[in-house]
Amino acid sequence: MSSQGKSNPYDAIASLYDRWNTSVVEDIDFYTDEAVGSGGPALELGVGTGRIAIPIAQAGIAVIGVDSSAPMLERCRERAREAGVAELVDLRLGDVRDPPVSEKVPLAISPFRAFLHLLDNEERLLTLTRIHDLLRPGGRFVFDVFSPSGEDIATTHGLWIEREPEIFERADWDATERHLTLRVRAPDGETSMDLAWLSQPEWNALLEQSGFSVEACYGWFDHSPYDGGPDMVFIASGR
Repeated sequence: MSSQGKSNPYDAIASLYDRWNTSVVEDIDFYTDEAVGSGGPALELGVGTGRIAIPIAQAGIAVIGVDSSAPMLERCRERAREAGVAELVDLRLGDVRDPPVSEKVPLAISPFRAFLHLLDNEERLLTLTRIHDLLRPGGRFVFDVFSPSGEDIATTHGLWIEREPEIFERADWDATERHLTLRVRAPDGETSMDLAWLSQPEWNALLEQSGFSVEACYGWFDHSPYDGGPDMVFIASGR
């Protein structure tokens, strides 16, 4: 999940990113199935180290991967080579708000809550409109985000939690501003990043304003209907 430009918070943790997210596997089949169903190529915004892109390529679908962290992209290239799918993974350094893409694609995806890096509606609308313009007629944009529950905030606020061996994460929440400062610390790197969240109706409105029709909003990657929980998985199509 890497999407910010300028000073990129992921540069400092590119070497440990895969270890930090070892246990995050629940969305891989979901996004891979979407990519296979589209026929490709799939555009992934915030491609990171290829956690999703490489399984998609292994399924035979070409991926255009955009990320603003050069070290993360280099790790993705290494992983694609190791997996034998380098020819199917086209990696481009750039900002997801204006991705360096001229091709029209049938599918754009932004997994692992990457859209939370967009901190205001101006950035969100700019990005959504650009994605809409890159889709072929009938194309889809699929992404996931979250809106934390009061329990999520209460049980994690200000605490260093060991997410993976020797990798600690701290969440400092501002529920009024709906802003999260997330810190990651390990022996071989540390970083801090700013995230912001919206409610499901607010995302619906932004998608509609950007020219999309919301086909579905799921509560998890098993296609269960959204029931007001923290996780939202959107499928939107261009009108």
